[in-house]
Amino acid sequence: MREYSSPWELESEAKVDGETASDSESRVDTASLPPSADDTPEVLNRALSNLSSRWKNWWVRGILTLAMIAFFFIIIYLGPMVLMMIVMCVQIKCFHEIITIGYNVYHSYDLPWFRTLSWYFLLCVNYFFYGETVTDYFFTLVQREEPLRILSKYHRFISFTLYLTGFCMFVLSLVKKHYRLQFYMFGWTHVTLLIVVTQSHLVIHNLFEGMIWFIVPISCVICNDIMAYMFGFFFGRTPLIKLSPKKTWEGFIGGCFATVVFGLLLSYVMSGYRCFVCPVEYNNDTNSFTVDCEPSDLFRLQEYNIPGVIQSVIGWKTVRMYPFQIHSIALSTFASLIGPFGGFFASGFKRAFKIKDFANTIPGHGGIMDRFDCQYLMATFVNVYIASFIRYSAFPPEPGWWIVKLLPDQELHIFNTLKSHLIDKGMLTAAPEDE
Repeated sequence: MREYSSPWELESEAKVDGETASDSESRVDTASLPPSADDTPEVLNRALSNLSSRWKNWWVRGILTLAMIAFFFIIIYLGPMVLMMIVMCVQIKCFHEIITIGYNVYHSYDLPWFRTLSWYFLLCVNYFFYGETVTDYFFTLVQREEPLRILSKYHRFISFTLYLTGFCMFVLSLVKKHYRLQFYMFGWTHVTLLIVVTQSHLVIHNLFEGMIWFIVPISCVICNDIMAYMFGFFFGRTPLIKLSPKKTWEGFIGGCFATVVFGLLLSYVMSGYRCFVCPVEYNNDTNSFTVDCEPSDLFRLQEYNIPGVIQSVIGWKTVRMYPFQIHSIALSTFASLIGPFGGFFASGFKRAFKIKDFANTIPGHGGIMDRFDCQYLMATFVNVYIASFIRYSAFPPEPGWWIVKLLPDQELHIFNTLKSHLIDKGMLTAAPEDE
């Protein structure tokens, strides 16, 4: 394989039949990818053998979708900590699927340490993000346990040291004839970490703000996916985008309308339960994680005046609803209009490597990444939305929460200063020994 001494030499390569040498190389590499296999269970294959491929795919997707929804209900019932573990498992599987594509494309070059370093960097990034999450949300637990306190104090230094070790390992693994490909795969790994791990971390942040911020966005994306497929299956006529030839305008519009209605209804139901609306917190007294609180105004029924134009149509002057339902309109609209672009992005990626699915994990649906391509984009939006419009109005931070992160001498200094200040204002009476 030819090595280029500089980027300019690569760019100046003459085109052959309308393609550059790098295009031709890509075509050869992608040909080595294994074709997608039909992993439909044999029971379903026999039961649906008399149907056309179109209707067979419909039933396979439908049955597996119901199974996944049932599994989703089960893990919700098990609570936020189980959900967090599921998010980590999904993240690892998505990372594996994307890294495997790169490995399959370039495995013939026998790149040294590629898979080892990829998984090592995944470990480093997860250690950093989960450590930050534990410190931010459960600082009372961290301060109570001495080992956790030490790890928290030096967390960023440890994370940096771990990453630096991987960086040095990569440099030492460089082989003269594979320089370009090794840096290519180094970038591949880091972009995958950015797309998958960083956004998985945001999913967990959303979960800790309250399970409703986790369940409603995910459910809206699922609803949009299902309803867009159904509207497109029965009414689809007009192609939507070339990257996904099966997507239609009819499915896109129908899915959008259905998702907004679904989001309003689901938000109304969930807003009435504390276990869904309260942030996940650590209780020192019970030594456990709790989701019990006094719901904020965001989750209390309020009366809203209906605009005059709409009053004349429906005959109502006011309506009682939760403020969160108004926010759910923004979430469901994003899930319907922008969320699908995560799927289009994934479709472009798969077309670039001439593969149908990221993997064959779920019959009729492809890999785990095929199901979560829109979810990661949605999670990022929800996290930004909470930080911009919700957090300090709905869940104001506890005054002085940062004090417990200080050293004991610093805490004592702040205590004495505050005590003197309150005595001067007449809010406290000075003890005889203080006078």
